[in-house]
Amino acid sequence: MQVARRVGIVLRQQNSEPLERAGGIPKGCSRSAAWRDPLNRRTTHLSRLRTREISPIMSTETKNAEVIRRGYAAFNAADLEALAEIFDEQASWHTPGRSPIAGDYEGRNAVFGQFGRYGGETGGTFRATLKDVFTSEDGRVIGMHHNSGEREGKQLDVDCCIVFELRDGRIVSGREHFYDLHSWDEFWS
Repeated sequence: MQVARRVGIVLRQQNSEPLERAGGIPKGCSRSAAWRDPLNRRTTHLSRLRTREISPIMSTETKNAEVIRRGYAAFNAADLEALAEIFDEQASWHTPGRSPIAGDYEGRNAVFGQFGRYGGETGGTFRATLKDVFTSEDGRVIGMHHNSGEREGKQLDVDCCIVFELRDGRIVSGREHFYDLHSWDEFWS
């Protein structure tokens, strides 16, 4: 949750189940398993932030979350056709840091070129294992994942989140935020 606060996005529950116990902690959950929402001072269990079912009539937020899930699956499968369906032609991407791979990329082809570097420079071992997806009302989605890979005898083992902006069901922007930017930079240097 620290990442979400750091990037300034208001997270929204994707299901509207009522909290089941006084004090706002869902039935069967310990106080340590709950998270206090800094905006409305209500306690929400993290598992309640996940989409549990997809109804026939999906909200924009749920659709956006599904786009991101499909994107992670396509990325890890190196499926450029599927990625092309969900990335806008004018998409942008930001990779932070000081390594040779850091920078800003404008246009879908440049973004895909960056993705190709991830796979190419790791001999195809690079993976972004999705852990969770969070949405906001303004079309942004956070994908939290774990990066792993091997390169020149080095092991990549770092958590990351990407703040995606979507418009009309397509990704128009992605900004990576690493929990350990030093390790990320070291791996690519």
